[in-house]
Amino acid sequence: MFTGIVQGIAEVVEVHELEEFRTHVVALPESMRSGLEIGASVAHNGVCLTVTAIDGERVSFDLMRETLRLTNLGAITPGQCVNIERAARFGDEIGGHSMSGHIICMAKVVAIEEAPNNRRLWFALPDKAAKFVFEKGYIGVDGISLTVGDVRPSADGVGVEFSVNLIPETLSRTMLGSRLMNDWVNIEIDPQTQVIVETVERVLASRQ
Repeated sequence: MFTGIVQGIAEVVEVHELEEFRTHVVALPESMRSGLEIGASVAHNGVCLTVTAIDGERVSFDLMRETLRLTNLGAITPGQCVNIERAARFGDEIGGHSMSGHIICMAKVVAIEEAPNNRRLWFALPDKAAKFVFEKGYIGVDGISLTVGDVRPSADGVGVEFSVNLIPETLSRTMLGSRLMNDWVNIEIDPQTQVIVETVERVLASRQ
C-alpha cells in the first residue's frame, strides 16, 4: 500500500529493453534506500514495482507488458526522473489517501495555468475512468495523492477533463512541476470511490 505522499524524485540511469519487457535502473538517494531489500515494493510515478537488484545506489526494477501498455514508464529514457514512494509500513501516518499502485489509465495534460506560488493543471481523462472523478474527490496522478478541483466535459466530447491545484511543496518535490502540454501522467482512481460507484451501478441495474 502507498499513501500518495511522494518522498522525492530519482533519476533513471539505465534502461534494458527486451521484447515487451524492460528493466529500469534507478539511482536512489541514500535516504530512500534505508532498509530496502530485494522484493520490496517501490512506486515509480504511482506504479507499484518490485526491487529486483541492488548495487549501491543503483536499484533495478522489472516492467512487464501490462505496465508498459498502461503507464508512462514505457516512454522513460535514461536521464529522466520519476516520482518515488516507498511502500507504507504498518503504523505510518497516511498523509494522502490509500493507494495500491495499480494504474487504471493515463491522462494527457491539456492546459496549464500558472499563478504566483501555485500551478493548475488540466488533464483529459478517458471515458472508462470519467465516472469515478468528482469535484473535491481524491485521485492519484503520477503517484501523488491530489484533490480534484473542477471537472468539465472534454473538448472532443469523449470522457472528461479535470483540474488539480498544486502548492509549492508539490511542485518542488515531484515531477508535476515540470510537466508540459501533451505530457502523459499515470492515473489511479481512489479505490473507495470506485467501489461505491460500481456498487451503485450494480444495484440500479438489478432494479431495471
